[in-house]
Amino acid sequence: MANDASTVFDLVILGGGSGGYAAALRGAQLGLDVALIEKDKVGGTCLHRGCIPTKALLHAGEIADQARESEQFGVKTSFEGIDVPAVHKYKDDVISGLYKGLQGLIASRKVTYIEGEGYLSSPTSVDVNGQRIQGRHVLLATGSVPKSLPGLEIDGNRIISSDHALVLDRVPKSAIILGGGVIGVEFASAWKSFGSDVTIIEGLKHLVPVEDENSSKLLERAFRKRGIKFNLGTFFQKAEYTQDGVKVTLADGKEFEAEVLLVAVGRGPVSQGLGYEEAGVAMDRGYVLVDEYMRTNVPTISAVGDLVPTLQLAHVGFAEGILVAERLAGLKTVPIDYDGVPRVTYCHPEVASVGITEAKAKEIYGADKVVALKYNLAGNGKSKILKTAGEIKLVQVKDGAVVGVHMVGDRMGEQVGEAQLIYNWEALPAEVAQLIHAHPTQNEALGEAHLALAGKPLHAHD
Repeated sequence: MANDASTVFDLVILGGGSGGYAAALRGAQLGLDVALIEKDKVGGTCLHRGCIPTKALLHAGEIADQARESEQFGVKTSFEGIDVPAVHKYKDDVISGLYKGLQGLIASRKVTYIEGEGYLSSPTSVDVNGQRIQGRHVLLATGSVPKSLPGLEIDGNRIISSDHALVLDRVPKSAIILGGGVIGVEFASAWKSFGSDVTIIEGLKHLVPVEDENSSKLLERAFRKRGIKFNLGTFFQKAEYTQDGVKVTLADGKEFEAEVLLVAVGRGPVSQGLGYEEAGVAMDRGYVLVDEYMRTNVPTISAVGDLVPTLQLAHVGFAEGILVAERLAGLKTVPIDYDGVPRVTYCHPEVASVGITEAKAKEIYGADKVVALKYNLAGNGKSKILKTAGEIKLVQVKDGAVVGVHMVGDRMGEQVGEAQLIYNWEALPAEVAQLIHAHPTQNEALGEAHLALAGKPLHAHD
């Protein structure tokens, strides 16, 4: 292994996804000499196989639904179908533009970018392309890949992962989606909009099970109305090929058949065979263990993103990467409050939240200390114009701050920005009620909900 002793970087980053490139950009901005190593394309899963392409598909699906349903707005259109190659071109053009912009950013910040598969060869070095890259500190940011269940092989043909689904050359006539979390319900929503017959299998008792139960129930109601089928509360047992598709059998013996099976049971960390354990890094089930400042048990190594057991969200990895860069540059850093991170599921209707659920609040503060209020979007003028249904639910500590905001409805992901300020600044309902929200917007539904919680409801019944 050739040792390039001419340069010892301040920071060597293994992985160029959201966490890795954020650390690289912020570190360089703060005067650190940074090397960024990526085996595929900078931007990682989020840009190329996750957030961006899935949302492009969902928007194409939204356009399809609007074309079918336009007459309810007095607009006559005809829907002729889905041009799959054109949808992929639209999706890929979005990715390409963002990718070029990111490459330009990295070049402009004078980050040393190395394309190749890296291996952690010591607590202060990474081997890549026959070269040893030395660093005073190493950041592990190798991300995650779709995972499966024991005995269920993803073959890329009839049993597929989200990676395969994003490049599928057709709209499947029918699909079973194994997993009712974020990835599962987003693909269910998009494929239904494209014309598929979709069934979701979720072993837990609700769709999007980590959300507030009220949000889950609202989404289930909306999916029933859309004709998206789902089976809850029974776990998967096996899958097998049929003559022209796949048959899934559940633990209770119930069977489902479809053209394809999308396995959407979560993502697992990319950490095997990369030298982490050999360098002494503490791990658990493939995840790298870190403290609240993203430090591993090895003083010269940090880790961020899907590789560590925090929320698997691109913006979380992004924030973690910034935290590491600022800590190494000597700035004062504050640990991330993961409850304060906004979470959005971009199905139709959208599910957005920040803070804790009502159940969690009762567990922490006691049932008698928690107040919950629901504001129906039926009372919101802009939501009425858009013909979307849903609710905003606020969870408050009695006579105290709002500790949870849970929203269901089209475009609710665009409202979660104010919601995270309400939670993170520990706002009282009366303080939010004093703020003037523009009319008519969906945003004013947040204001109305806080007016009601403050004891002065206007467009809501007592």
